[in-house]
Amino acid sequence: MNIESNITVNGLQVKVQRKSIKNLHLGVYPPSGRVRMAVPLAVSDGAVRRAVIGKLGWIKRQQKRFRDQPRQSKREMISGESHYFLGGRYRLKVIHVDTKSKIILKNKANLELYTSVGSRVEEREQVLYSWYRQRLKEMIPPLLDQWQRRIGVAVPFWGVKRMKTKWGSCNVATRRIWLNLELTKKPQHCLEYILVHELVHLLERHHNERFVGLMDKFLPRWRFYKEELNCFPLSHSEWQY
Repeated sequence: MNIESNITVNGLQVKVQRKSIKNLHLGVYPPSGRVRMAVPLAVSDGAVRRAVIGKLGWIKRQQKRFRDQPRQSKREMISGESHYFLGGRYRLKVIHVDTKSKIILKNKANLELYTSVGSRVEEREQVLYSWYRQRLKEMIPPLLDQWQRRIGVAVPFWGVKRMKTKWGSCNVATRRIWLNLELTKKPQHCLEYILVHELVHLLERHHNERFVGLMDKFLPRWRFYKEELNCFPLSHSEWQY
């Protein structure tokens, strides 16, 4: 059972989700700093208000952090722009050709985009993201094989797609995992952290104490990776985890 409602605490809008859980879980989410609290079914609105009031200082700090986080403007896909791959910053160089469009990673500083004269921004962006998708799909299988063995779970399906609100998702019932294409821009250990996070959900559905304990067991530095992931510049439409 999952019952949702909204309450206002000191002018702050809070979405309340009542679930079959034992403890309260408070979260603040980008890009606007929306507040969500998951609580046991029997917890009253009054108890929720008191819990939120006790965390108002922390909530405000998180919201300020999201507002202050560096964000890239919408990319125009022209020479000189900065683009990211595996945590590295690369300068884009657009080269006009009559052959098939492609991306070439040139040394540790440049990303060459070969495209036709007169190509539209959307077309050049599609070439880049097709390249991102291919690179990410090459990185996932060895990591997945490694972590399925270590955690003791098996995933019959995984996929890659662009997501606005999550770095990854796991359907526990079907054992299907999706990973955000934007992870291609982050260091590989950030991808590994998200993959482990989703695999652990196959052992524990909720973000509770057991889930945290399992993350500590399998990936002790996961908090550092999470912090690092969320400190990288966000694209104009990207959210945090």
